[in-house]
Amino acid sequence: MRSPRSARPSGPAVHGPSLRPGFLLGPDPVVYYLDKHIEQWARITYQRGVHMPMEVVAALGLLEAGSPLTKLTISRRDVGSMDVLIKIAYCGICHTDLSAIRDEWSTTRYPLVPGHEIVGVVERAGEGVRGLSAGDHVGVGTIVASCRECENCLDDLEQYCLRKRVSTYNSADVDGSWTYGGFASHIVVDSRFVAPVPPGLPLESAAPLMCAGITVYSPMKHWGIGPGSRLGVVGLGGLGHLAVKIAKALGAHVTVFSRTADKANDAFALGADAYCVSSDKDAMKQTRNSLDMIISTASAPGRLDRYVVLLRRDGTLVSVGLSNEDLRVHPMSLLANRRSITSSNIGSPKETAEMLEFCAQHSITAEVEVVSAAEVNSAIERLEAGEVRYRFALDLGTL
Repeated sequence: MRSPRSARPSGPAVHGPSLRPGFLLGPDPVVYYLDKHIEQWARITYQRGVHMPMEVVAALGLLEAGSPLTKLTISRRDVGSMDVLIKIAYCGICHTDLSAIRDEWSTTRYPLVPGHEIVGVVERAGEGVRGLSAGDHVGVGTIVASCRECENCLDDLEQYCLRKRVSTYNSADVDGSWTYGGFASHIVVDSRFVAPVPPGLPLESAAPLMCAGITVYSPMKHWGIGPGSRLGVVGLGGLGHLAVKIAKALGAHVTVFSRTADKANDAFALGADAYCVSSDKDAMKQTRNSLDMIISTASAPGRLDRYVVLLRRDGTLVSVGLSNEDLRVHPMSLLANRRSITSSNIGSPKETAEMLEFCAQHSITAEVEVVSAAEVNSAIERLEAGEVRYRFALDLGTL
């Protein structure tokens, strides 16, 4: 990495309504600023050769909706007393990244650098950091800060922070800057939102655990899945294949539900006890009133009644797939057997560290296809078409 002091802009800084402070482009970065006063201050700083409190790193991102991901240069904040500087080795490509790139939720602000399944090596730790040091393998998930004062944060549930939950990218940080994600060579993160990756977990296949893994682990732990439990998994994709592995390690009997029989062999290889084609009415009928819990990982599950009726008394369907459609169910399906529909949002830093230890103990990793920086756009297209089994891991060493 290089300091901004060594890269002076060849022309005047540019500002515009869609650009964020601290965003740089090209081999000789030009800083883009929203605020004209900041712009003038930056010019003076460059001219005087004064060190600016940021690190300049390579990244992959989009300047505007509809454009391909291209190589960019972004700024990271300086390493504070509680921060760590991480050299990113791999970053999983999540379906949420696709949704942000496509602006499916109308919340994306450009420029955008996606990526929140981050694993790498600590290069530098602030003086206040405890338990992490240079050379450690670590992971970063979907959140990088919270208020740490509300009741949820005090209960080690920072993912449900009531005041200031900061996402790894496309989010306003605590200092007012804009966050950029893990499709980059380095990232600076508050150490309290960094989890150690235990020895024995290969970094490339551990990356998806930072989102997909914890997203299915957290609800299983919360609703008490263990020996004797009967769990259904809807969808055998990036989340679903990890749900099967984790549930089996917890001791549950696992049934996979999919629209076709195409993934049956994969499901059994991953450890599933049963496989049910959801369009087969007779097979679905035979499974009624048999499951304690269902994890729906489908991004478009349609009407939930066909799955809800599979639950035992007091059974729970947990929807963790982010659908663009409303979830639909008839009240009668819930009334019978006192069933529930709910959801769950990733896990806290503490629970993520627990999940990584659990996965290391049981040799659980994601099934990944490693892609280079040059292949990122084709990987995004294949993800959209459902042509990955079961997760892409972007090799940032190729950036």
